[in-house]
Amino acid sequence: MTPALLGKKIGMTRVYDEKGAIVPVTVVQAGPCTVTQVKSLEGKDGYNAIQFGFDECKAKFSTQPLMGHAAKAGVGPQRHFAEARQNGAPVQELGATLTVNIFEGVVFVDVIGTSKGKGFAGVMKRHHFGGQCASHGTERKHRSPGSIASRATWRGQSGKPKKGVRMAGHMGAEQVTTRNHPLVRIDLENNLLLIKGAVPGPNGGLVYVRKSKTARIRVADVKKK
Repeated sequence: MTPALLGKKIGMTRVYDEKGAIVPVTVVQAGPCTVTQVKSLEGKDGYNAIQFGFDECKAKFSTQPLMGHAAKAGVGPQRHFAEARQNGAPVQELGATLTVNIFEGVVFVDVIGTSKGKGFAGVMKRHHFGGQCASHGTERKHRSPGSIASRATWRGQSGKPKKGVRMAGHMGAEQVTTRNHPLVRIDLENNLLLIKGAVPGPNGGLVYVRKSKTARIRVADVKKK
């Protein structure tokens, strides 16, 4: 199967590699997840995939349809659900448990999460503008975006700005995918993945970890390990 799990971001720490160098890693508690639905190319769905649930919760935090859906797999209400496409027919059965051991042999992973919300932010924080001059003569305009007249939809006739103009507004709290993180270590006993680098979201946030789709691994690098 294509390795993929839902998990919870625990936080960051550091580990040492074989050469004694410090490697900053993010600790993710991935799974255990339960297979709640199996989709096949021959079935009504028309494609191969497995759906899995994560983080069993009380009934009051779920809905009747979702509880009935999870009950078909023989498990209680699940707080989160996700789906992983498969290249071939799924080999997992309904109700099977997925743990971090499915990532054994995986070198790089992609992590999908929701970034931290920053609220309403100005252009310098949101788009890295340089701001206005801070020299003599500039008064209370140091962090302003400047004129947007030349970015109007119909210059000279309309003051409506074009779509996509970089301005102040809501920042963060959106889905972010970071790709090609080296998978440093797998802790089978505690269901932990140690992923090099920072991943989206706050500590305790939900993340989706999958085998990287774009990483290119040289055969020579694999033999060295």
